[in-house]
Amino acid sequence: MTTYRADVIGSLLRPDYLKEARAQLEAGTLSDAEFKQVEDRAIDEAIALQVDAGLDVITDGEMRRYAFFGHLIDAVEGFDRLGGWAIPFKDDEGDEIVFPRPVVTGKLKPQRHLCSEEFSYLRARAGDTATKVTLISAQQAAAYYDPEKSSSAYPTIDAYLADVVDILRAEVRELIRLGCTYIQIDAPQYAALLDPEIRAGYRQRGNDPDTLLDRCIELDNAVIGDHPGIDFGIHLCRGNNQSRYYASGGYDPIAAQVFQRTNFSHFLLEYDDARSGGFEPLQHVPEDRTVVLGLVTTKKPELESADLLKRRIEEASQFVPLDRLALSPQCGFASTEEGNNLTPAEQAAKLRLVAETAREVWGNGNA
Repeated sequence: MTTYRADVIGSLLRPDYLKEARAQLEAGTLSDAEFKQVEDRAIDEAIALQVDAGLDVITDGEMRRYAFFGHLIDAVEGFDRLGGWAIPFKDDEGDEIVFPRPVVTGKLKPQRHLCSEEFSYLRARAGDTATKVTLISAQQAAAYYDPEKSSSAYPTIDAYLADVVDILRAEVRELIRLGCTYIQIDAPQYAALLDPEIRAGYRQRGNDPDTLLDRCIELDNAVIGDHPGIDFGIHLCRGNNQSRYYASGGYDPIAAQVFQRTNFSHFLLEYDDARSGGFEPLQHVPEDRTVVLGLVTTKKPELESADLLKRRIEEASQFVPLDRLALSPQCGFASTEEGNNLTPAEQAAKLRLVAETAREVWGNGNA
């Protein structure tokens, strides 16, 4: 297992020219070949930004996706991109937006690999810098099943998820074949199982949150399988859309099960504010795992102080030894292409802060 002390979650702010090009592509005024050139430029800039910041591992910024889950929707036939049930996101002032989700309406038929293009291009451009790829969790994809709209293709959600797991397992194998050694599974759907209000809502509808958690773990373990020498991380956040969130609460209700029963080597956790709870749940992390502390918020432009981050890392080290900790932003900067309410300069400053603080705490090099 490799511990990257200065880690990153995945998505970066999309440049305006990329957003404009995607709109032109969808309108039919830009060709596929022309759009690929624009995407490539955006990824080159994302790589340079992360390398200049001094991060130990980088992604392609998810520039080829319209949202963090877009690699599944765009690569697999069978989804209605905007036809699913909408989910509300809010900020600390109560301002709310409603974000439509995809929904499965037909049998899933992969049209291409989900992430192989992303990784191959990134690997070729990253030089000596370590790289990783982000992949949607099966449980997140479960949210795209609607009994009314999906049943003609899949009579049960289990039948649908069986196909999802097969697709994701095949993608893991392909990424490893291409040389990827660090794969991150993005699983914000777990947040619904730690928020007290959402847990209560599940119970009122006759669903036991702990039973749902068992299914989450079973699905994720099935996706990542057994691949010695490959680092698998799981990112657990509470929603991230245009500087808003959809869940609150500490990791306490899910910590023991997720930390001890999943096969992930890296837990990338959101810890940027009081809404995230305390570090006490980290006491359940096994001795052979790494915790990546997401202490630098991507939702607000204000820059944290290095001293504050060091104090927070020291607090966490009461539950997980310092040599098994690392640092990152708490989430991506643009889980959807609209992006959070920061400027590119503010994003760059936060990435530099992660790298510089990690060097001060752990020195140079990875474990």
